[in-house]
Amino acid sequence: MKIEDSYDETARFAKLSEVEPRFWEKKKLEEMNKTEWELLCDGCGKCCLNKLEIKGKIKFTNTHCRFLDCQTCLCKIYEHRFEKVSDCRDIDLQAIREKPRWLPKTCAYWLLDNGYDLPPWHPLMSGRADSVHEAKMSLKGRNIVSESGIEDYENYIVDWQDL
Repeated sequence: MKIEDSYDETARFAKLSEVEPRFWEKKKLEEMNKTEWELLCDGCGKCCLNKLEIKGKIKFTNTHCRFLDCQTCLCKIYEHRFEKVSDCRDIDLQAIREKPRWLPKTCAYWLLDNGYDLPPWHPLMSGRADSVHEAKMSLKGRNIVSESGIEDYENYIVDWQDL
């Protein structure tokens, strides 16, 4: 059995009832527990895009990690991602505050850490996981390609407004 076979796209919201309503308005990122932290992810998949640093700026490409589920925009091996993908980055406080910014400007972690509120399409605001897709804020339906076989990432740079 491959680890992808145990992938459950609904599991990320299984503990929603265990957290205080609107916890993100009452706590700093540093104060959040693991469940709250994980729930902040909107499931857009943009952090799974390959990026290049060019002249001190991060450039996003439309190439994605081979373990990204392009329909749900979630990682198919989330619990094992660091074992299987050597350059997978953990979204922690250091990553959120890193310069140049490599997280998309719509990222809930980055938004909250910089004094912004969650957007209305965020699943914690709407109460529905699909709201990120419906608002066209995820990778679902975009022209993206798997990184497998890609050599010249420079040929895949995109300038989408939400990155």
